[in-house]
Order: sequence, then structure tokens, then C-alpha cells
Amino acid sequence: MLRDVDSCRPGDGSVVTIGAYDGVHRGHQAVIAEVRRRAADAGVASAVVTFDRHPASVVRPESAPRLLTDLEQKLELLEATGLDRCLVLPFDEARSHEPAEDFVHEVLVRALGARAVIVGEDFHFGHRRQGNVAMLGRMGATLGFEVVGLDLVDEAGRPAGEDGRASSTAIRHALVQGDLETATAMLGRQYEVRGLVAHGDKRGRELGFPTANVSVPGEILLPADGIYAGWLQRPDGDVLAAALSLGRRPTFYEEAHASLLEAHVLDFDGDLYDEHVRVRFAARLRGEARFDSADALIEQIARDVEATRRALR
Repeated sequence: MLRDVDSCRPGDGSVVTIGAYDGVHRGHQAVIAEVRRRAADAGVASAVVTFDRHPASVVRPESAPRLLTDLEQKLELLEATGLDRCLVLPFDEARSHEPAEDFVHEVLVRALGARAVIVGEDFHFGHRRQGNVAMLGRMGATLGFEVVGLDLVDEAGRPAGEDGRASSTAIRHALVQGDLETATAMLGRQYEVRGLVAHGDKRGRELGFPTANVSVPGEILLPADGIYAGWLQRPDGDVLAAALSLGRRPTFYEEAHASLLEAHVLDFDGDLYDEHVRVRFAARLRGEARFDSADALIEQIARDVEATRRALR
């Protein structure tokens, strides 16, 4: 899948979609499916235009959302949809001040030779978000491309969120509320984070349940604190069942710490230190709790491990 302007051949033409595509959820997948269908009918390439970071991190960094996917994961998910081309644009201060009209001429026309542009009906772009579907339609009528605005639903046309839309915002809300079931439904897959296995205080080993402490980049969204059943995937592709603890460990620490993701890998006696792993959340088992003693915590962890086995079965 092509990823840069220099690799594009505008003379070939394309059907294009544009967006941050954070999460590549069911709504995104529905748009991409329509892009691919129309591109196949027209005998041209299917393409997506996205950015190397979330535009909000530049335009309004104080309120930018945490991400559902980093750039590497986003590109993997986009490639898995079967798109022919992926144009990744750097989003910096200069890009944030680019007039919407310039974006259309530079990217859609000159770089991609757009025959059609397919976006969500609430799509905005350009400086101060002045570009929208109506503006694209007016420019397309002059420059020779069709514009289609779509509702963001799942691939089968069914509403995926409570408000009838699968959106990155709705998924983030579900995750921070601990509603893993809704987030999974909107994503069309289990939520995944990635990070390096770091050395910790070995508290889990002392309790009889050694854990891998997964250091997740700060810009990535973590679900609500709690205990989860899930999977840990190693760099070699090996996927291991794991009981996941996400939280501030109130049994041992009174002061608030940043949430720590710990994975107790079931039936595993190896070394994961310094490995870049992927952690997938399959089911939420319970919220985080404080216990009066280490023994009470150990008993609960044992129950959590058995609940993990049942959930993953």
C-alpha cells in the first residue's frame, strides 16, 4: 500500500476518503468499503488520506483526545481493509493554517487525481474547519470529482453506538466508562494497546502472580481502571491468555499514581522484559478495589485468574 505523495500517480485516478481515522472503527470501515466499491466500479485506485498525528494535537493541544491507535497500528488496520493507497500527511502548524481550497487542489486533484471523494457527513477540514461536504461538492463540480457524505454506521449498515453512530469519540467515552462491550462492538474488534514491558517493583511475583508491566505511551487511551480478561501478543506473534490489572494499586499505595497496566500471563514461566507487546482487552471482570490485607488480595487474584480462564474460553 503506497504511503506518500511521490508514489501517487494522479493520471490513474482514484476514489478517496479523508480523515484522522483514529481507531479505524466500523464507521470508518463502512466508508472504506464504499470507497473500494466505487473505485472497483470505476476501474481506479482506492485511497485514504490521513495524518501522522491527530490534528487536534496541533490545533487545540490542551484538549486533544487520547488516541485509540498510534500511527503504526492505524496504518496496519487501514492496509487490512484492502485499500490501494494511503497518503500520510504531516500535520503541523503550516498544515493547520492551510486553506481548505489549497488542500483540495494540492492533495485531492494534483496528488490523487480524485474522481470521487467519500467522507462522513460531518467531515470538516482546512483552516478553522472551513471546509465541509457542501464545499467539497461545489469544488468537485468544477474540478471533476463527485462528493458523497455518508452516515458512520457499521459495515452491515447497522448503528453501532447508542446514538446510531460509530465514532472515535463514542468509543473513547465507552472505554473510560468501562463499557468494553460497547467499545468492542463499535470497533469491530477487541481494543488493543501496545507498549514496552518494563521492570516494576516485582509486587506481583511476591504475591505469587508475576506480571508484565506494560508501559503504554501517554498519548494512547487506556480503558477505565479495573480487572480484565485479555490477550498479550509477543513480537514473534505468539498470543498468550492473560489476566489484566489496570489501575493505581490502592491496596499498597494511598497516594494517587498514574494507572499501571499489568498482565499476568496464564501458564507462562518466561521472560518478557524489554519486549514490545500488544495487549487486547477481551472482557471487563470487575472494577479496581482496595483490600485490607495482602492475603485477601491474593484470594481475589486467584478468583480473577479463574474468571479470566472462563471469559477467554
